Amino acid sequence: MADAVGNTTVPTLAAPGTASGEAALGISALGIAALGIAAPGIAPPGIAPPGIAALGFAGASAAGLGAPDPHLGTPALNVTNSLTGRRWIWREPEARISLGIAQRLGVPDIVGRLLAARGIGIEGANDFLDPTLRALLPDPSLLIDMEVAAARLADAVRRGETVAVFGDYDVDGACAGALMANLLGALGCTTIPYVPDRATEGYGPNAAALLALAARGASLVVCVDCGTAAAAALAALDGKADVLVLDHHKAEGPPPAILATVNPNRLDCTSGLTLLCATAVAFLTAVATVRALRRAGFFAARAEPDLMALLDLVALATVCDVMPLTGVNRALVCQGLKVLGRRNRIGLAALLDVVQSRDKPSAFTLGYVLGPRINAAGRISQADLGLRLLLTDDPAEAARLAARLDVVNRQRQEVEASMMETAMAAAERQAAQGHAVLLVHGDGWHPGVVGIVAGRIKERFNRPACVAGVADGVAKGSGRSVPGIDLGAAVLAARQSGILTTGGGHPMAAGFTLGAGRLEAFHELLNERLAAAALLPSAADLAVEGVISVLGATTELAQAVARLAPFGAGNAEPLFVLQRARVLRADRVGREGGTIRAFIEGEGGGRRLKAMLFRAREGALADALLARNAVPLHLAGHLRAEEWNGSVNPGFFITDAAVA
Repeated sequence: MADAVGNTTVPTLAAPGTASGEAALGISALGIAALGIAAPGIAPPGIAPPGIAALGFAGASAAGLGAPDPHLGTPALNVTNSLTGRRWIWREPEARISLGIAQRLGVPDIVGRLLAARGIGIEGANDFLDPTLRALLPDPSLLIDMEVAAARLADAVRRGETVAVFGDYDVDGACAGALMANLLGALGCTTIPYVPDRATEGYGPNAAALLALAARGASLVVCVDCGTAAAAALAALDGKADVLVLDHHKAEGPPPAILATVNPNRLDCTSGLTLLCATAVAFLTAVATVRALRRAGFFAARAEPDLMALLDLVALATVCDVMPLTGVNRALVCQGLKVLGRRNRIGLAALLDVVQSRDKPSAFTLGYVLGPRINAAGRISQADLGLRLLLTDDPAEAARLAARLDVVNRQRQEVEASMMETAMAAAERQAAQGHAVLLVHGDGWHPGVVGIVAGRIKERFNRPACVAGVADGVAKGSGRSVPGIDLGAAVLAARQSGILTTGGGHPMAAGFTLGAGRLEAFHELLNERLAAAALLPSAADLAVEGVISVLGATTELAQAVARLAPFGAGNAEPLFVLQRARVLRADRVGREGGTIRAFIEGEGGGRRLKAMLFRAREGALADALLARNAVPLHLAGHLRAEEWNGSVNPGFFITDAAVA
């Protein structure tokens, strides 16, 4: 027998003096020792505490620190106030489940432990590690109104109608719009994609734009990532064009009086698919439409469209709209990353070329490379630039659009920076005063970037944060929340009370508009409705999953951890602690020195490990890494296998630190 760990196959040998469960990991004690990793009864000099280590992993109990239960807030390594002011807590799985997963699937013990810590049971572990659409894609008909929507779209295809696709100006809206336009165009319809201008039209359908689309010949308008709350605007099309809404935003009341509203967050939808983004809803609609056409014999003399080729759009939207990477979302993203890796979508390939991204696509590629650039256009420039990039099949146009989006993204960063210092200072004053919610505003602040600034404030103070720009007596803003605090519900209550002109959102994010004179009343309502946030610590707890030594931070361990990728919402990348590490050398690198690169070793010396700290502004964490006093530190961060010039080496990406 052999147990595959990443790209390494290790023979299954019983280690002298070890329990049978440890031998079942497929790793011998001699093999572990050769990797510089603590194994039961084997502790090479300078190695972190011995325990149930598998490829350098030791759980909290193995480190002799008691029963680590993150729900009870048990401190990890007794760190209650790290260099960023956070408490470290253990994230410990149920041992029976983690061992069962490892034995059932033949995976390393660390993989079983990490899966169990994420609430994955023995029966669901295989689908998590190898998610397939065959196993996880739901029947589209579970969504209310889906059959009606699919039938109408199939009719439009058979008749060769002109269909307008009305989208939102964010990544999810652009991807959903591109998906529907791609599908319907491939099936013979004439399509008119449309994205409203954030500044002049605002979010969602408006009567003037809808009527203009009908005047251009659209007999069917499909609203994607918007429309659920636009009953009044959609009524303008009565007798002029049919309307379908493919959305995922929370509904406040009954759906609009249109042909069909496909939205898993409708009050009367029992599908249970509430965590899909709009592009995923559009993809299910595409599946249902093709099914309806197949049943009608439409494909008897022509090929069916390749629906799998649309999954790069679904993956991009799912990650950028911060949907949990579990269940069907995980399958959609995993398969979508494979599609993206083929670079068949000319626009996305061009954008990857502009930023010189050559690595295998990951959730990071989606959320931090592609997403911000597509979003930037809707924030501060031409709202439809991102959609045009996704739709073009002209390489020259794709190159021009990609270059333009990269420039716009840099402009967005400059606008954001100009607001950040003032907004952060105001938020700090409010936090010191004990506000549950931080609401800051400024004259002329760009409404396209207030959401990004709100997110930064939320991260800094561990409080719900709202940021608004004021112009001509009107405040337009966005908010971001922390887990367990439903900001969207509070914003909806403010709208219903008459404080807001418009407003809505999700538990973790919301948008709003109000008269500048009502900002104080809005803040009071938020503080009252979300009072529980005032009891949160000033910095979010950091859940760590185990201790490794510098010598134990190997490529094999990194590859084993990577079995759980893609990481993101609902599937956080595992955080480990390098215990008692010493910084040998550190310097600032990158643009404006915003990144710290360090080389570290364990107390016993030996192999050195490269570590990186991004967004390394001034502060205790940066100071500790750059200090030359070689004080031992506990370093919390992510272990990853990095490819460079054909070789693969481990790298550590620092999140936090504490003096050992």
